[in-house]
Amino acid sequence: MNSVILVGRLTQNPEIQVVDDNKKVTTIILAVNRNFKNPDGIYETDFIRCILWNNVAATTTEYCRVGDVVGIKGRLQTSKYTDENDKVHYVTDVIAERVTFLSSNKKKNNDDEEKEDDELMDVA
Repeated sequence: MNSVILVGRLTQNPEIQVVDDNKKVTTIILAVNRNFKNPDGIYETDFIRCILWNNVAATTTEYCRVGDVVGIKGRLQTSKYTDENDKVHYVTDVIAERVTFLSSNKKKNNDDEEKEDDELMDVA
């Protein structure tokens, strides 16, 4: 079984791209804190590349910004490429199948005051 669940913060604003056959794709980097401290007493962070396709990509790009917390359910995918020196490199990505927006979005009401919307949005 190939299944991954991550919760972390976006390190940059998602940007949508259109590729072959009008498919939408967004690549995000998710900062995920480890659940243990290193010998210096600091929680380290892993930066994990996630690839989102079609509706998941479009909705995430529309609603999420740098620093937002999201949950991702997906699968690992490994690819390889050969550089100009004929050395083979392997790259592992998370292919997102579902994204859940976990941050509170701040919206303006009619009085131009900020209020928090604590609803979760789940995109599959």
